[in-house]
Amino acid sequence: MDRLSKVVAFALFFALAGNLQAQASEVSFATPGANPEVSAALRSASLVLAAQGDPGANATDIFAAARADYSRLLGALYAQGYYSGVINILIDGREAASIAPLDAPARISKVQVTVRPGALFTLGVARVAPLAPGTRLPEEFGPGRTAKSELIQGAATAAVTGWRDAGYAKAAPGARRITAVHGARKLNVDIAITPGPKVTFGALTFSGDTKVPPKRLAQIAGLPTGKPFSPHEEELAAKRLRRTGTFSSVALTEADTLGPGGTMDIEAALVEAKRHRIGFGAEIASLEGLTLSGFWLNRNLFNSASRLRFDGKISGIGGPTSRPDFSVGLRYDRPGVVNADSSLYALVLAERLNQTDYGQSIAKTEVGLSRVLSDRLTATAGIGFELSRVTDTTGVLSFRSFYFPIGVVWDARDNALDTQSGTYIAAKVIPFKGFGGTGSGAQFTLDARRYQDFSPMFTLAGRFRLGSVAGPAIAATPRNYLFYSGGGDTVRGQPYQSLGVFAVSPTQRTGGRNFVGLSAELRARFTPTWGGVAFYDAGYVGTGARPGTGGAWHAGAGLGVRYQTGIGPIRFDLAMPVSGTTGQGMQIYVGIGQAF
Repeated sequence: MDRLSKVVAFALFFALAGNLQAQASEVSFATPGANPEVSAALRSASLVLAAQGDPGANATDIFAAARADYSRLLGALYAQGYYSGVINILIDGREAASIAPLDAPARISKVQVTVRPGALFTLGVARVAPLAPGTRLPEEFGPGRTAKSELIQGAATAAVTGWRDAGYAKAAPGARRITAVHGARKLNVDIAITPGPKVTFGALTFSGDTKVPPKRLAQIAGLPTGKPFSPHEEELAAKRLRRTGTFSSVALTEADTLGPGGTMDIEAALVEAKRHRIGFGAEIASLEGLTLSGFWLNRNLFNSASRLRFDGKISGIGGPTSRPDFSVGLRYDRPGVVNADSSLYALVLAERLNQTDYGQSIAKTEVGLSRVLSDRLTATAGIGFELSRVTDTTGVLSFRSFYFPIGVVWDARDNALDTQSGTYIAAKVIPFKGFGGTGSGAQFTLDARRYQDFSPMFTLAGRFRLGSVAGPAIAATPRNYLFYSGGGDTVRGQPYQSLGVFAVSPTQRTGGRNFVGLSAELRARFTPTWGGVAFYDAGYVGTGARPGTGGAWHAGAGLGVRYQTGIGPIRFDLAMPVSGTTGQGMQIYVGIGQAF
C-alpha cells in the first residue's frame, strides 16, 4: 500500500469512527405497572441507560449493552420477586435479541426498553435442609413472604455457613428444585444441602515470592493443624500474617480434595511488601511552633517478619523557648512469640524537653508483650527502666525508676485518620518504683472517644480523658508523669502547657497529679474534598491524685477547615480562649489528620 492509500484509509477509518461515536442514540425506558422501587432497580441495572450517558459510546457499544440487558433486567426482576416479567428491547423497531451479533447495526437512532414486571410472587414451599444445629435462616425466608432471589440465595448461604461453622468445610448446596407456579403466583423452593464429612485442619503450605522460612510463617499464622476445621480459625491465620505488615497480600485457598482422615490442606499465597518504608510529618501551631517528625521502617528484619522502626522528632521550632525539643527512638517487634496472637516488643528512647518551666533529658528502655485478644481489643504489658535529669528554678534533679506499663486498647473506629463512626478506648496503668529521691507510685490514664455519623454530611465527635498519679508528692514524681493542659493535643485556644500547678513553691510551676480533658467537635463534609469543623475543648489540672481536685479549669473553642488527601485530612484550626486565666488570644493549628 502506497503512502497516499494509507492516508486515505486512515482518514476513512477515523471518519467512520467519529461518525459512529457521534451517533447520539435516543433511549426510552418504560416500566409500566412497576412501583418506584422496582423501576429504580431496573433502571440501575440497565447497561443501555449507562451507555446513553457515555459520550464515547458508539453503535457497537449500545448494541452489545442492549443484548446484555435481557439477563441483567431479568435478574433485577427476580431480585424483587417478579418471575413472570416481559422484557422488550427494540433497536430502531427490531427486537435486539433477534439481531445476530454479526449483523450489528452501524447506526442506531432509537432504543426502546419496556419492562412489564408482571405479578409479584410469594414463597409457597420454602425449604433448605438439612441444617446444622443452631443455624438460623433469614427471617424473611418462609411461606407467604416475597420470593426475592437474593433471599433464596441468602438462605442457602446461611445453611452452608452453618455446616462450615460446625466443622464441615466441604458443605455445599445439592439438588435444587425451584418451581414457579404462575397461576397461584407462588415460587416453591426446595434446596438440599450436602454437608460432606467432618474436616480437620491439615498442613498449611505457602507459595509466592517470600524470604520468610515456612516454619516461621507457620509459627506466626498459628493454624491449628489436626484440630477440627473452623472458618474463624482459618481467617485468624490470614489476619495474623497480614498484621505483621510484611506482606501486601495474603490469600488462603482450601484444597479441593480431602486427605486421609478428613484432613484438608490450606495454601497461603503471599506477596511481600517493599521491605523499607520512610515517612514524614509536620504540624504547626502559632505559639507551640513547628513540629517535624519522620521514621524509617524495615518490615522484614532478618527475614523473620519482624519489624524495626526508627523515629525522630523535633518540636517547638520557633516556639515559646529558644531551644526546640527533640526525641529519637528505636523499636523492635517480633510477632508469634509465646503464641500466635502475641508479639514481643523492645524499645529505646532518648528525649530532650526544653519547656517554659523546666528542661529535662530522658533516657529509657522497655521490653514487653502485646497480645491481640480480638479484632478490636489489644493488651500490652512490659517492664522498663527510665533515667531523667531535670533543671528548673530550684536546681538540678535526677529521677530513676523501674516502671511496669500495662494497657488495653479497644478500637472500633471505621478509619483511624478520619473517623466518622465508632468507639476508641485506651486505658493504661504504669506502676513505678523509684530510687534515691524518686518516689514510687502509679500513673493512670484513660482516653475515651465516641464518633456518631448522624447524616451523610455531619459527624459528632466527643473525647473524654482522665489522668492521675497516685503515691508520691509532686516534687518526687518524674516530670514526664505529671499533667499539663493547653495546646493542640489538649485545649486548643490556650497556649501550650499553659495550665499547671504551684505545689512545689509559689513561684515554681509544675505539672499536676490529676487531669481531666473534654473535647467536642461537629464535623461537616461540604464536598468530597472540603469540610469544616466547630469545636470546644476544656481541661483541668490539679494537685491531688483524685481527678478534679486541687486545681482549675480552662477552655477554648474555634472553627476549622479540612481538606481531604490520600493520607488523611489536612487540618487548619483557629481557636480562642473562652475561660480560665491562661489565654493569650487567637491560636492557629495546622496538621495532618483530625485533632482526635
